[in-house]
Amino acid sequence: MADHANESITIKADRAAVMAVIADFPSYPQWAGPVKRIDVLEAGADGRAKTVQFHVEILGLSDTYTNEYTWDGDTSVDWNLTQGKSQKSQVGRYELTSSGATTTVNYDLTVEVAIPVPGLIRRRIQAKVVDTALKDLKKRCEA
Repeated sequence: MADHANESITIKADRAAVMAVIADFPSYPQWAGPVKRIDVLEAGADGRAKTVQFHVEILGLSDTYTNEYTWDGDTSVDWNLTQGKSQKSQVGRYELTSSGATTTVNYDLTVEVAIPVPGLIRRRIQAKVVDTALKDLKKRCEA
């Protein structure tokens, strides 16, 4: 069964600056808590990453998975899992909306895990992942 989480945060930075941080996958291990290593496997025609392999550790569990990305300028980015060990599917989206000198980032994530985990624990992990990702992104953008 897939679990869904959706959360927003407002960042004191313009939309292009926020999207530049999101698109800079090689820097994720410096600021994105669970990310230990990133491998950009393929770049798209626009120079942004198209296929990215993640090496993460969450609550003592390690995982490796690959996502494929579709970019819509500095407005949004969508991704889908193409290969995973602990996940059957992952569909995500960052959508950015500017308002003056700030940007609201909406993070939408649906994940189906491949290993048996009780629903309450899955939902807590998912909510923590989304919450942490947005807080880490905000901290990085506002630094």
